[in-house]
Amino acid sequence: MEVILFIKSAFLPGVILFMKQSIPIVIRPAVDNIADRNFIVSLLGELFELEQDFQPDAPKQAIAVKMFLRHPYAKIFIAESNRQPVGFCIVSMQISTAEGGWSGEIEDLAVSPQFRRHGVAQALLRAAENWSYDNGALRMRLNCDEQNLAARELYKKLGWQKSHLFIMFHHQ
Repeated sequence: MEVILFIKSAFLPGVILFMKQSIPIVIRPAVDNIADRNFIVSLLGELFELEQDFQPDAPKQAIAVKMFLRHPYAKIFIAESNRQPVGFCIVSMQISTAEGGWSGEIEDLAVSPQFRRHGVAQALLRAAENWSYDNGALRMRLNCDEQNLAARELYKKLGWQKSHLFIMFHHQ
């Protein structure tokens, strides 16, 4: 039996999650320092290896991570186990014309391979959802590579619904 316990504290920044392996996972806001930035950029490299439309480019990803860390309408959450980072989620607020208000958008969600399928992605996603709704989001959205079946199953399991609004195009 898997027991998941979320504890929110006004005194501790983050959410503590105890998982079935009794490994404590702490979800905390990322800090604009070299350690957090390097971890996020490294894991982004692994994520972009899986995606069809993107290529790892550490200097570009480092610039984007700094921008998210410094943007007032964005937040990066890091999952830690035994004080070591094991995953992250980047979320930002966008204006939705359909809703006439704010929408939380998941930019990236990634977990180190050895910590996948242990609730880390779920905890990160929930932290991003909570932050978005606490900041006025009326809905959430995310994009997922169509071939990333594991991620698609996770989102479905967590109550996210596939949108039929668009096919993604890009222009450079």
